[in-house]
Amino acid sequence: MRAILDVVSPAATLVEAVEPIRCDPAHAAVLLDIDGTLAPIVRHAADAHVPEATRALLIEIARRYRVVGCVSGRRAATARQIVAIGTITYIGNHGGELLRPGATRPEVDPELAEWTARVGQFAERVYTPELERIRVRSEDKEAIAAFHWRGAPDEQAAARAVEEIARQAEEEGLVVHWGRKVLEVRPPVALDKGLGIAGLLGAEQVSAALYVGDDTTDLDAFRGLRSLAETGKLATALCVAVGSDEAPPELAREADLTVDGPSGVRGLLEALL
Repeated sequence: MRAILDVVSPAATLVEAVEPIRCDPAHAAVLLDIDGTLAPIVRHAADAHVPEATRALLIEIARRYRVVGCVSGRRAATARQIVAIGTITYIGNHGGELLRPGATRPEVDPELAEWTARVGQFAERVYTPELERIRVRSEDKEAIAAFHWRGAPDEQAAARAVEEIARQAEEEGLVVHWGRKVLEVRPPVALDKGLGIAGLLGAEQVSAALYVGDDTTDLDAFRGLRSLAETGKLATALCVAVGSDEAPPELAREADLTVDGPSGVRGLLEALL
């Protein structure tokens, strides 16, 4: 499935675009990123929330579709707190965690868990008083450490300071990943949203799946979904990009269709019902 539409806005057109998903919800999966997709981007990541109108739609979709899940770079438990729906699945830490509906603890990739102490020690060592002074914020995601600078008084200076963290991380054999005004320091293990999705859907009786995302890490989800289609696991893989001023250009290039921001995502959810 490729290039269904360049930009989608009319409701009737959206319904047509998602028809391969909505025609058989009992065998379909609806998977979405959170930040910038369900929840608007905010200055401080801790302030993110899903608007109630979007949340209500997602609850209704969860009642109809076989698999509904959120796929996030955040911890799975944190993702659940933001979305505030306990009856859907959460894939956290870019595929490293799986929190099933109703579960109290996520399933964590064992190889990823082995790196928790080392990544934590690195993050504690590099987060200096100077970084705190210039308002670089650290986020502990156990096996992943994140450093945010959105909203810092001097974002350029903060970004330069974070670049130094990235240099040190790579020197110590860790892996760095850049997002929208955030650096993640990760273990050198296979870790991405596409792998998390493959692990989730591999055990489910689904023939069609939709993924919606807005950032670079969502490219892995697109590719993971299409890989499942290429191997015959899925008959339909529909990849939706969420447009914004900060969205990477390659996201729209690789998407089957594009919607405009979290409000466009809300329209997409309406079309699925």
